[in-house]
Amino acid sequence: MTDTLTLEPTAVVRDLAERARVASRRLALLTRAEKDAALLALADAVAAATDEVVAANAEDLRRGREGGMAAGLLDRLALDADRVAAVAQALRDLAALPDPVGEVVRGSTLANGLQIRQVRVPMGVVGMIYEARPNVTVDAAGLGLKSGNAMILRGGSAAASTNRALVGALRSALRQHGLPEDAVQLLEGGHDAVQALMTARGLVDLLIPRGGASLIQAVVLESTVPVIETGVGNCHVYVDVAADRGKALAIALNAKTHRPSVCNAAESLLVHRDLAADFLPEVLRVLAEAGVVLHGDEATRAAAPEGVRVEPATDEDFDCEYLALEMSVAVVDDVDAAMEHVRRHGSGHTEAIVTEDRAAARRWTTEVDAAAVLVNASTRFTDGGEFGFGAEIGISTQKLHARGPMALPELTTTKWVVEGDGQIRR
Repeated sequence: MTDTLTLEPTAVVRDLAERARVASRRLALLTRAEKDAALLALADAVAAATDEVVAANAEDLRRGREGGMAAGLLDRLALDADRVAAVAQALRDLAALPDPVGEVVRGSTLANGLQIRQVRVPMGVVGMIYEARPNVTVDAAGLGLKSGNAMILRGGSAAASTNRALVGALRSALRQHGLPEDAVQLLEGGHDAVQALMTARGLVDLLIPRGGASLIQAVVLESTVPVIETGVGNCHVYVDVAADRGKALAIALNAKTHRPSVCNAAESLLVHRDLAADFLPEVLRVLAEAGVVLHGDEATRAAAPEGVRVEPATDEDFDCEYLALEMSVAVVDDVDAAMEHVRRHGSGHTEAIVTEDRAAARRWTTEVDAAAVLVNASTRFTDGGEFGFGAEIGISTQKLHARGPMALPELTTTKWVVEGDGQIRR
């Protein structure tokens, strides 16, 4: 294997990509049974490396705390034995899912007897650029293997030790299982290495960024490799005048506090004006008791109960993906005003309405432009695992072939297979 430490970033990426290409050709020929057996071996390897992974993660967490990393990012970074077990289980769950490769998307027999069909095939070499989420390392490796793709992973420097331990375990398991270890590779180095990956057009088939707004924008704007854009999660919960208040209270609390550091956590609460006097004091109190820092418009602040502090909200607050126990709150006149607020401030990720009015719910699902629109459910459900897809590669907010939680089918492309019996075009 080439010693990449002696190479310039462009040469490093070329070396990784060329080895990944060779590995991808082998992966593309594997049967589902072979892939599933390999995934189970990877799961066992991750579980067996728990102590090593947790120790490496402790190093990353120590550096993060010393560097002043925010609590939400520390939570994303942290792996304990239970979380490592969950990561390993995600690989086992993935093995139980259908294999998308070879699926016939559509097909027909033409009048001249030609048989045509559109078939799912692997992308080839997929690059991932992501931040302090070491679970993504294993999810991406597993999804890549199941969909027949070789993965080049560039995790954030904050998780460097953890990612090395995880990728080491994965590569060792692949080698022991008789598969090319270069199916999973870790790209290290600084900005120059990332830039080289983003401009490796012709060597890397697809690039997926996953992280904060600045990371995603940098990859989208600077990359010459095709990109699937995963988006920022400025998600809203709108409580309509026809809402069941018990449902609304539970949904608002869960959407914000269940795990505030992830992209499907709600960042903004919208409440119909006719509910403000009765519902707002209760929901503000419950959120504050859960430790949520509140930012509200004038009507929200006026409705706050005694002892609950609500900071004045600015447009920056309504645009913000806090990824923490913070939330903006606004009072709106009706469903039209709520949808206009979402259009102005939302990120196209997940938008939820709480209502018992079918017409309002139908308008919300029809008119709100987002990857996922929910009725009477927490935004936290926008997730590949919750949707039954297994481990997800990310949540796309773009409008191309992949939108919303991206799993196995979104990591494939298609080819047309045409079979004839001597037909010529006249």
